[in-house]
Amino acid sequence: MPDSLSDRYADLLTGSYDCVDRIVLNAYFRMGHDPGGFRMWWRALTGSDDTLENAYLMRMAGRFSRRIRGYAKANGIPVVDCSVGERKHEIAEEYLAKTKVTRGLFLILVGRAQAPVWDVSANHHIERKKPMPYVNHYSFHILDPDWGHITIKISGHPPFPAQVILNGHEYVACQARKAGIHFTKEGNCFTHISDAAGLAKIADTLSEQRTVGRLSQVCERWIYTTCLCFALEVEEQKQSGFYYQYSNYQVEYSRNLIFEIGGHMDQVFQALIDRSRVLLDLKTVRTIRGYQRRPKYRKRKKKSAEWEVAVEKPTYDLTIFKLHCGKLTLKIYTKGERALRIEVVVHNTQELRCGRSLEKFPEIVVEAKRILERFMDALSCVDQRFIADRMLEQLPAPSQVGKTKVGGIDLNKPRMRWVVEAVVALSPSPGGFTRLPS
Repeated sequence: MPDSLSDRYADLLTGSYDCVDRIVLNAYFRMGHDPGGFRMWWRALTGSDDTLENAYLMRMAGRFSRRIRGYAKANGIPVVDCSVGERKHEIAEEYLAKTKVTRGLFLILVGRAQAPVWDVSANHHIERKKPMPYVNHYSFHILDPDWGHITIKISGHPPFPAQVILNGHEYVACQARKAGIHFTKEGNCFTHISDAAGLAKIADTLSEQRTVGRLSQVCERWIYTTCLCFALEVEEQKQSGFYYQYSNYQVEYSRNLIFEIGGHMDQVFQALIDRSRVLLDLKTVRTIRGYQRRPKYRKRKKKSAEWEVAVEKPTYDLTIFKLHCGKLTLKIYTKGERALRIEVVVHNTQELRCGRSLEKFPEIVVEAKRILERFMDALSCVDQRFIADRMLEQLPAPSQVGKTKVGGIDLNKPRMRWVVEAVVALSPSPGGFTRLPS
């Protein structure tokens, strides 16, 4: 469904496409997140409760680390220990650019993050450690034939919760190559496309119900034999009945407008920022979100405003217009020289209230698309309220309607301003207006 903003600037565009961007799935062993279920799984794994103690759980985490490092050293796979604050995706991009691996594991990053860890007391009583401790997480960077670069981040402590991180642009690029579509890709955006309609058709498949099966397949293809195998051997996984279930955690959806001339894109972008940053008030934001009521506000320390409009400049040549709405962010920014991206980031799919299970992925994408289109329609409405400076200069000049010459509109004259104000005031009347009888 086209939006009014794209239609407004259609003459300046060479094409556009929609695409799902970042996808984050939570992978979890349901039984292992319940004290009783974890005990039953441990009995299936070891045969009894005798070894169910903190020391053994810590040895299991240590064995996980040693196996990973030993395998990586034997196979020439780099293992990088990351400190707090390092941007891991930038490290991965450096190694991806120079790796000779075409399929499979090419990098492992190690960092610390919070994760659920069981605490077993002397009488084998099980409860979660509070507060949730920081433990080592291992990010396995993998090249997949269908999804390109994917990342599986897994905790080293049982029940080994994991996240699978994919990118829709990587999937579309892989499928476009197979279909013979030539393109130029700058970062995470297509800037030149030989068959725009064909590529858009491939991108649209990510919102189909079949995508659920594709996501499940890529997870199952790697998570057991490439990641979990360092903690539990394949025989131990089968013996204990360990298997992952998946749920949607984060989704990004974008509409990318490809301009014919980069200068036109800059003018449009700067105009949208200048005109919209003040006029997008709370009522407008709630309309974009689809809320019928204002959400509850929970006070938290050191937390940014839940509802705000902001303009950020992370680098000297990049400006990002952001609209923060709780756990959802709407953004406009440039990609490359001619691409303007409008993006919705769902930081937690629970915010959309349409379910989080993997089977709900198409519904989540559809809802994100609706939010994006409402956002673009709101921007278009704000944008249409303004006229160009050049037009203000041309209004006082006389013009011609048919064969009749008509005078211009000089807004410097009080009488003309009164006429304009009257027209604006009376124009919303559904039944028009007439002169009242004297």
